Amino acid sequence: MKKIMFRDIYTPGYVAFENNEYKHIHYPEMLIRYDSNFIDFKTMPSLEKFKTAANYLREFHLKNGQQHVKFYLPENEKPTKELINHFNDVAYEFGYNELYVIKPSQFPSIDDHQDIQIVAVTDGNFDVFLQLQYQQDLEFGEEFANQKVNMHKRNFRDPKFLQVMAYYQSNPAGSVDLIVSGDKVEIDGLNVLETFQKKGIGSRLQKFVMDAFPDKTVILVADGADTPKEMYKKQGYQYLGFKYEVQKVYDN
Repeated sequence: MKKIMFRDIYTPGYVAFENNEYKHIHYPEMLIRYDSNFIDFKTMPSLEKFKTAANYLREFHLKNGQQHVKFYLPENEKPTKELINHFNDVAYEFGYNELYVIKPSQFPSIDDHQDIQIVAVTDGNFDVFLQLQYQQDLEFGEEFANQKVNMHKRNFRDPKFLQVMAYYQSNPAGSVDLIVSGDKVEIDGLNVLETFQKKGIGSRLQKFVMDAFPDKTVILVADGADTPKEMYKKQGYQYLGFKYEVQKVYDN
């Protein structure tokens, strides 16, 4: 199997512009989704090239009523000191994500829990799934949650997606989106409502993935600064690399 890289991660969006230095991804269906409206640098930019790209993206986004800019730097490369100083000077937020992979057979054994039920989303429970997702998406604001509803509906109709939901004592408690492609399945948006956290729901959502796709390679992206990545390591996921992201949200 070929080496898995960040480019194997599913990203909703379209190529609006591309040159030798970067690729510009745009997603008119959800302009407020930062992870679908960004510039992805192919090579580490100089400060001047970064500023030029940033000005281009800012002008493009303003024309579409978007109040953010976002950039991804090349995989497994740290930004130069000159770039970091610039990010700090103009109040960009920056950090990095980490890529992980596991074979389902390597995932630790987990006993069933009578209070936890994991099910695929169907026509019969899709409205419940939407309500659960809305609760989770409100963390990023009401406008984001409202726009995300249509994305969930599009994903439900997309054959490469499998939406999965967890119940705890019959209460909707968590969910995950699975993107199935070739010999891989990607875990995306794994989330458990705060009320139901630390009950083993996240692990059982993952176990559902492993049981449903025993012959595929499971991949996911974790925030390099968040604690869930430590859980993934303990569960046997293999670290593959990192990728820096840079963004800024403007007041007007």
